[in-house]
Amino acid sequence: MAAMKLVAVRPVIKTVSFHSGLQKSPFRRNYVRAFSAIMSPPSKAVVYDQLGAPDKLTRIVEIPPAEIKDNDVCVKMLAAPINPSDINRIEGVYPVRPVPPAIGGYEGVGEVYAVGSGVKGLSPGDWVIPSPPSFGTWQSYIVKEQSVWHKINKDTPMEYAATVTVNPLSAFRMLHDFVQLNSGDAIVQNGATSIVGQCIIQLARSQGVRSINIIRDRAGADEVKDKLKKLGADEVFTESQLEVKKVKDLLGTLPEPALGLNCVGGNSATLILKFLRNEGTMVTYGGMSKKPVTVSTSSFIFKDLSLRGFWLQKWMSMDKATECRTMIDRLLGLMRDGKIKYDMELVPFEDFHNALDKALGKQGSQPKQVLTF
Repeated sequence: MAAMKLVAVRPVIKTVSFHSGLQKSPFRRNYVRAFSAIMSPPSKAVVYDQLGAPDKLTRIVEIPPAEIKDNDVCVKMLAAPINPSDINRIEGVYPVRPVPPAIGGYEGVGEVYAVGSGVKGLSPGDWVIPSPPSFGTWQSYIVKEQSVWHKINKDTPMEYAATVTVNPLSAFRMLHDFVQLNSGDAIVQNGATSIVGQCIIQLARSQGVRSINIIRDRAGADEVKDKLKKLGADEVFTESQLEVKKVKDLLGTLPEPALGLNCVGGNSATLILKFLRNEGTMVTYGGMSKKPVTVSTSSFIFKDLSLRGFWLQKWMSMDKATECRTMIDRLLGLMRDGKIKYDMELVPFEDFHNALDKALGKQGSQPKQVLTF
């Protein structure tokens, strides 16, 4: 991509006009461009004016150009996923969320379009991701201060660069933050078909750690098991297979797991607890079943189990910016080498609402939806 030449703009007062088929933006306003101000192109964005049902409240609009200040970087977005946490933010049930009217999206990858006069180390054509993630990635152009952006290797597949932070980084941290895992140890997890679950399988295998994986009963469960085993899973069980008195009899030669990872809750979390060895730890990072985690008294008294929680956003807020970027570069390297992979579906930005329906589960089980711009 040729470097963009920044050109001074003459003073002008105007009202933004909207392309056919686009709705009025809550960001629409009269604005003054000061002499010599550098402006971004107009941007298409997914916006919502209030909290509630995403499929009813989101719409694609055109928002006006933004000024590119001396330390700003204008990024043309290439791809951004629809994550469950993005949906939860719009619904108003996520602990940290922007105040409406707001633009959706939290992670993604883009190409530097233009830079302010004070920016060092970034040039037009570079690929960048917001790190830590930043609100408002569901738009075609973003202008933010240069410290928001982390330059990455352009050889990384675009869809993996767009999705590296929320799910793969969560998997990486949970395998390192709670239990010292050594080669030959084992872990147990539910939600194994999720992107986090698939990353856990592959990262554990790279450390020589064995994995026991629990999936829900479903049509085609055997095909799912085969797929997970090809990724490196040692054992895969459906929940109904574990309705036995002694689940540990199913381990065979595998050691009792030291670490359990729970994103489902309810009975599925209880099954994880049954597998854990004495003084084992279960980490909860999600609650897809919307049912509580229930622990027997004997598990606490006689097994001395530990229950912990993990929230990536809290971890990243603990002055972890440099460490976070180092780990992201490591994960991106594994992705380029084909050592971390998962299914995604690339969807043109204009088809956002169809992608949203899939992400909401309206069309059955679907791959991760990744918007392309």
